[in-house]
Amino acid sequence: MKNAKTGALAPCLAVFGAASDVGKSLVATALCRIFSDLGYRVAPFKAQNMSNNSFVTAELGEMGRAQVVQAEAARIVPHVDMNPVLLKPSTDTRAQVVVHGKVVADKEARDYFSNTSKLKDLALESLQRLRRDNDLVIIEGAGSCAELNLRKQDYVNFEMALATNAPVLIVADIDKGGVFAQTLGTLSLLDEKEQDLVAGFIINKFRGDPALFYNGIDIIESRSKKQVLGLVPFFRHIEIDSEDGLSHHSLIDPKTAIPEKAISVAILLLPHISNFTDFSPFERDDQLTVHYLSKQRSLKDYDLLILPGSKNVRADLRWLDGQGWREELLSFTGQIVGVCGGYQILGQTINDPAGLESQAGESLGLGLIDMDTELAAGKVLKQVKGRWSALESEIEGYEIHLGHSVHREAAYQALLAIESDGETRSEGYASADRRIIGTYVHGLFDRPEARQRFLHQLSNQYDIEQAKAQEQSAAEYKNSQYDLLAAHFREHLDLSTLTCALGLPELTQ
Repeated sequence: MKNAKTGALAPCLAVFGAASDVGKSLVATALCRIFSDLGYRVAPFKAQNMSNNSFVTAELGEMGRAQVVQAEAARIVPHVDMNPVLLKPSTDTRAQVVVHGKVVADKEARDYFSNTSKLKDLALESLQRLRRDNDLVIIEGAGSCAELNLRKQDYVNFEMALATNAPVLIVADIDKGGVFAQTLGTLSLLDEKEQDLVAGFIINKFRGDPALFYNGIDIIESRSKKQVLGLVPFFRHIEIDSEDGLSHHSLIDPKTAIPEKAISVAILLLPHISNFTDFSPFERDDQLTVHYLSKQRSLKDYDLLILPGSKNVRADLRWLDGQGWREELLSFTGQIVGVCGGYQILGQTINDPAGLESQAGESLGLGLIDMDTELAAGKVLKQVKGRWSALESEIEGYEIHLGHSVHREAAYQALLAIESDGETRSEGYASADRRIIGTYVHGLFDRPEARQRFLHQLSNQYDIEQAKAQEQSAAEYKNSQYDLLAAHFREHLDLSTLTCALGLPELTQ
């Protein structure tokens, strides 16, 4: 660390958005790696995240993926203090509320926003702990930092910056258009004490010759009396796990013919899909074609069908039937993999007697596995290691689910042998011909060996040696992408001005 511990709380830097989806998560991720490279112990923080893409930490708490990504970029272990409040939407108006890693309630949006003061206090406690244990904390905001109708309930943006006297970067997305309205409009909607905290703007996702926007920078700076601290070009060569959506590389309902590659993969794009990062390694494999499908179509040209996780399994089953998918799925003759909610869908029934995800009741699954699932209070949160015996490969990942599944027949073939507390337990399901498999383990395909052997078993056209020559582990690949991201932003940010605003002048030398 460059800063010796003096007992003082670490400074904070806030990254807020002029709108949703302007790239503030990526900016925060880049800053985490940049300051880590400079020798600082830096931690990410977002008071409240809304996402169904979550992760189980070492202390068995649940947190949003975006702050996990930022912790990885900062080279520290993810902890629930980095995302003290997580909202996991189960319907358009209802969400599961996770506080400090544990489920505390299911609430309608109007009830949640009626009083957020207690959650604000809990979030501030987490932030103070991070400030005591680190040299710098990067605070990420949520949505637009100037939503006037939500200002009294918004504890994620300026409430955190004001509490820590954090310099604020406002990120605008020039690719959306209206960058002057985003920057100048946002600033004009802030009160005086909030405006005083704004250190400057970052203009993100710029395309073309930057010289063509220099006069635009002059306009923003002259009218706002704030600096533009970065004009960051749009990029496609860097892949970072997204906060709550598929990457820009993902192909959704393509109308073109399936390319002739070793294996073609169809992933059902459920309305409440969760933990879609399970399949990122497939998308990076040059020997695979990967399509996300929402509109019903023939599956005859696909080799592998994946049913992913879901935050509202019974609602997604209704959608599946409404779209006409059931008959197509049941007639599919290739390999089928169900993960978490997708595993439950492959069974006979899914029962939610207490209405934990939606209205209480029972739904009929696809019946491809002789298994019944009941949703019950007490979410399962586990980090797991074990062995995929049929592939003679080690695996690791995590479980995060409400459902408890029971097989109707005592004698069935489990997919995995999980090592836990000095004992080995069976997990998942594999049909006798191994064509249908299901598991609760997320991250099952992250390890190259297990994934490559699975794909080669599916098709001998899949070349393991070619895959090995191109392959990195998921951790190695992500680390290389964080380095690329940091280099991209370092080239286009005014770090000298930024670090002076943080009171870290030694970084300007």
